[in-house]
Amino acid sequence: MLQVFITAAVFYIALVVLMYVLQRNFLYYPENFTPTPAQSDVPEMEEVRFTTQDGVELFAWVAPPSLDTQPSMDTKPWVVLFHGNAGSVGARGFKARVFLDAGYGVMLAEYRGYGGNPGTPSEAGLMHDARAALAYLAGQGVSGQDLVLYGESLGTGVAVAMAAEAAELGHPVAALVLEAPYTTIPDVAAAHYPFLPVRLLMKDHYDSLSRIALVNAPVFVTHGSEDWTVPQSLGRKLFGAAVQPKDALWVDGDAHNDLFGPRVFQAILEFLDAQRAD
Repeated sequence: MLQVFITAAVFYIALVVLMYVLQRNFLYYPENFTPTPAQSDVPEMEEVRFTTQDGVELFAWVAPPSLDTQPSMDTKPWVVLFHGNAGSVGARGFKARVFLDAGYGVMLAEYRGYGGNPGTPSEAGLMHDARAALAYLAGQGVSGQDLVLYGESLGTGVAVAMAAEAAELGHPVAALVLEAPYTTIPDVAAAHYPFLPVRLLMKDHYDSLSRIALVNAPVFVTHGSEDWTVPQSLGRKLFGAAVQPKDALWVDGDAHNDLFGPRVFQAILEFLDAQRAD
């Protein structure tokens, strides 16, 4: 029995060490190839480049608000989309299409290590990337009140952090939209690996729960009931910690990757229109 216990203990320790060393391989799944905007059904978007504070050159896709769909005195804001942990901006053209068709400006922000960008993804790195993307728009004359920050899955942690920083600087954004958000990444990891001390092991936390109450912009959350990647319970907890005004759409039956459909994007557009009306 002692030998069995020792063998099990050695195996468990080896597993913990392996998970610690490889944790970012489990968290980030970048795609190095990115199609053109035209191949992603957003031909009006163009690639722009900028450099982060720590010296990484990145690209993003941008298209300004369309004046053809709205009076010039009522120009809609920009939607800046921070995507999830897999793929690249090329797989988010269908989301950009919804906002472009509604007259919004759109930036599909790309991270380091994704889409052919240099660098290796990490929490600190993605925060640098998001700040650089927003600084680029600021340099084009886009103010905080002209920005809707949209976070998808992992990107919700980036979006919440940027919205909180904007509020602390006195330049709140127009709105914050969160698709399948979480409280913290260790909470997500604990749901998947309850047998591991993940809260002690995690390097990247994306602690949205401690930041969401700092956001002084309208918040919209949507989450599917069958999301086994990011449990809906985490999204509900984060929503509960957000301050008013806020709204949510809890979708019965939808999983993590099939959430963004007509019902969801229509609810988001209605929410954004309501904020502009106010």
